[in-house]
Amino acid sequence: MADIKVRTKETDTWYRQPRNRWVIIGVTIAILLLIIIIVVAVVTSKDSSKLSSDPLIRAQQLMKRVPLVDGHNDLPWQLKTNFDNRLGDISLEESTADKFGEYGHTDIPRLRQGLIGAQFWAAYVSCESQFKDAVRFVLEQIDVIKRFSAQYPDTFEFVTSVQGIWDAFNAGKIGSLIGVEGGHAIDSQLGNLRMLYELGTRYMTITHSCDTPWADNWMHNIENTTASGGLSEWGEIVIHEMNRLGMLIDLSHVSFETMRDVLRVTQAPVIFSHSSAFAICAHNRNVPDDILEKVKENGGVVMVNFYDKYTNCPPLNQSVCDLQQVADHIDYIKDVCGVDCVGIGSDYDGVPTLPVGLEDVSTFPDLISEMITRGWSDFDIEKLLGLNLLRAFEENEKVRDQLQSVAPYDVQLSRDHSDEANNTCRYEVYNPEDN
Repeated sequence: MADIKVRTKETDTWYRQPRNRWVIIGVTIAILLLIIIIVVAVVTSKDSSKLSSDPLIRAQQLMKRVPLVDGHNDLPWQLKTNFDNRLGDISLEESTADKFGEYGHTDIPRLRQGLIGAQFWAAYVSCESQFKDAVRFVLEQIDVIKRFSAQYPDTFEFVTSVQGIWDAFNAGKIGSLIGVEGGHAIDSQLGNLRMLYELGTRYMTITHSCDTPWADNWMHNIENTTASGGLSEWGEIVIHEMNRLGMLIDLSHVSFETMRDVLRVTQAPVIFSHSSAFAICAHNRNVPDDILEKVKENGGVVMVNFYDKYTNCPPLNQSVCDLQQVADHIDYIKDVCGVDCVGIGSDYDGVPTLPVGLEDVSTFPDLISEMITRGWSDFDIEKLLGLNLLRAFEENEKVRDQLQSVAPYDVQLSRDHSDEANNTCRYEVYNPEDN
């Protein structure tokens, strides 16, 4: 009979050399990871090599790969002030250059030439309507945005989510989104805020150039004054409710103190839909360095404004405002806040004068070309175009999903508030003394 050898820990090298076994496994995994990295690098290199070396052509190629998301365009207000929102009286398929007086920056041919991927249209509400018919105004502006988006279905697709932006872009359409400009549009009622979200609003600018009863606007920066101390206690509840809804908080137009308060309170990334760098142009509508640093911590995005008055002023002003100065603001915000922090918020059709080289919506590729010339990588360009905004938007959607178990806030602004106590435009059906 043949000897039978029994495998034991003493006789089997598999058991006797466990360290060697794990070394072999580790080396194998490392080699596989290295192979994956090399393959990804090669694919990326080949993909980049397909792009033109000409900056303008390369810009156009990148803009066809990632959607340019512009944070702010006031075409709806031009439709209101010039045509009372009668879309039958104007064709957006024709030039608007002679239709809106000193404005007329936006129409479909130039949007296509400018390679816009998605546009936040401003549902702007005049400060003069506060405590009067602000809610009516905002509903009219939301309505006209939805109507012109539906009227030109080959060009626009009304969207309300990050996925919607990508779907519209991949279908060759411009994603139309709503941003309400001016917190007075909710008339200090959280129910109104919720209904704006239901109608498709995906950001709200906390103030315009006037205070709300719960937040200070940018003009307080001029004389270092305050009304609510920045954001009031009830204003903090507005921020909490916006987080719960998943509505982006827009800090363009608010005071520096309001910016700081919101960044302290919010659970989600904020945006500045159309603001620039205070250090380059010391206008009180722009964003100072200490806020930029807080925005970096928050994961928010500052979308650079094209208005020449916010672009070209001391300390770094020049005789003529031009595209290069807008690029300087973008570079500066990138340097202070990080490349993940910067986006584009043109303010077309909301401002009467613009830099040379950025006269209308057709000129976006020229700005991107300038950034390429300055050495921005393809990936950084894609972040500037839209990936940064899409990331911040998606984070707001995630916070919304995490807060689904939180009940809607139903705290009312006190009737004793100075803006409410003598408000004759109120009809109250609830009397606290009777309950």
